[in-house]
Amino acid sequence: MRKVLIAICLSLAAILAIVPVSAEGKEADVYVIPIKEDVTKGLTKYLDRAINEAEEAKADVIIFDMNTPGGAVDAAMDIGSRILNTDKDIKTVTYIDSRALSAGSYIALHTDEIYMTPNATMGASAIINQDGNTAGKKAESMWIAAMEGAAKQKGRDPEIAKAMAIGDVSLPKLKKEGDLLTLDADNALKVGYSKGTIKNMDELLATLGYEGSDYQTVSSTFAESLAKLVTNPVVVPILLSVASLGLVVELYTPGFGVAGGMGLTALLLFFYGHYIAGLAGYESMILFVLGLILIVAEFFLPGGIAGLLGAVAIIGSIIMAGQNTAYMAISVIIALFLAVVAIIIMIKVFGKRMKFFKKLILTDSTNTESGYVSNVNRLDLIGREGIALTDLRPSGTVVVDDERLDVVAESSYIEAKTKVKIIKAEGSRIVVRKI
Repeated sequence: MRKVLIAICLSLAAILAIVPVSAEGKEADVYVIPIKEDVTKGLTKYLDRAINEAEEAKADVIIFDMNTPGGAVDAAMDIGSRILNTDKDIKTVTYIDSRALSAGSYIALHTDEIYMTPNATMGASAIINQDGNTAGKKAESMWIAAMEGAAKQKGRDPEIAKAMAIGDVSLPKLKKEGDLLTLDADNALKVGYSKGTIKNMDELLATLGYEGSDYQTVSSTFAESLAKLVTNPVVVPILLSVASLGLVVELYTPGFGVAGGMGLTALLLFFYGHYIAGLAGYESMILFVLGLILIVAEFFLPGGIAGLLGAVAIIGSIIMAGQNTAYMAISVIIALFLAVVAIIIMIKVFGKRMKFFKKLILTDSTNTESGYVSNVNRLDLIGREGIALTDLRPSGTVVVDDERLDVVAESSYIEAKTKVKIIKAEGSRIVVRKI
């Protein structure tokens, strides 16, 4: 029954993933595409589909409704390139509802016009690495050139864009020396980066000449929403940690239960989301499946090499599927560390042993405490008498009630045909004494 329920849930997820969520309203000349989260590869796929939809409908205007703290540089560059390649008959507009920082400002610079609400800000676009520090000189130089190029493309002052990316630019009227430039609505209007300060979407439509017109908001599909979630840099290590902890706990429990299901679900979500986002190709998923096959093969092959290669293949596939190799490696290390801690806790604190390998590993103990004996003690023989069939030197054979027994003489020698008495029986060692 559990397998049937899992299959049904996976099937429903697959159906939801391929059926797009309907956009709001009827077809209109204005398409609104929200950018309300971190800039990730998952967002790239969604924006590409939304722009395609607007192009196919021959819209007049695309409005990017923006409120983002920024995000991945490579994703922002892909999005900027896609906006530049939008049908030339369609005007592209950024409506900064609250903030367009870092990668968000870069995306906004690629649109034909920018409008801001009175409390909106734009800028603070220094390129930051995974540690929260400014990136190296090469990456910084590339990003500065990209910001300046984006500004030039749409006829804006490139020096302003450069000041957003680096603090060395001197603009005393707009910022302090050494600080990154962040424009508010008034300053953005003064330097020509903003076309106007507006209060809401209705006012923006009126400004663009579409007062009272309907507009169509393009919503994310289930798959796109999932991709944006699981490719978020904060979610990735959490997802991998849940996977490692779930699978480790499952090794210490009989059967296949909730913990194992959570672990496998986390891994499936990771690969599915990264595949939808365009990060994980078939090669990474094939490598992951190959790793699983090698680990299963380890149960039947000696040496441990297959299991080691399988673990390396799975870790490699996860790193390959990520957006940033260094960040994915750190996420994997965190997940492995938590797995080791979980194993130690299971063994030392709860006294658990791996149930998963019980059928593959012999765990029965061959000691007396466990009830194991190599020979049965013939205590019933003690006190019985018989005849020595052979000379006992000191071992030999006696006959007791027509039963031949291998015995040891108490003394060093007893002649054949001598009457003897059994005085001791310890397993296979039976001791006799001459009568």
